[in-house]
Amino acid sequence: MNTSPCPTSPDGRDSLGALIGMVRGEIVRAIEADLAAQGADLKFTQFHVLKRLAYAGPMTATELARAVDLDGGAMTRQLDQLEAKGYLRRQPHEQDRRALRIELTEAGLALWRHLHESNVATLERAQKDLAANERSQLIDYLQRVLTALREKN
Repeated sequence: MNTSPCPTSPDGRDSLGALIGMVRGEIVRAIEADLAAQGADLKFTQFHVLKRLAYAGPMTATELARAVDLDGGAMTRQLDQLEAKGYLRRQPHEQDRRALRIELTEAGLALWRHLHESNVATLERAQKDLAANERSQLIDYLQRVLTALREKN
């Protein structure tokens, strides 16, 4: 009888979902440790919001929530906290009076620039045992899994 709280497959390997979950958890822990070491008062989700805005530019709260995989309530809490810290602002949307555009402030952009190298180093550490072609294959495989899961039948 298997009494393990997280059973593995008969060959002793973790399932794809469990393995991806564990990898994500370790990446989150590593990034949060790096944020703390640099004195950034941010959790992973807040960092992810800043990163998405830095890469994609201003967007609506709905677009941003979708980009970082948060529901509306959670997104509002993150935006409130980041706005209170001075890292982003809500601006009226140019085409839609009902919507707001979320954008980084100068302080938010400066923080992102400061934290960017640490983020790159953390992700590099996560892949240190992979050859260049293996890194490319891993990205390809994960993108294909994501695409398959997002396909509508």
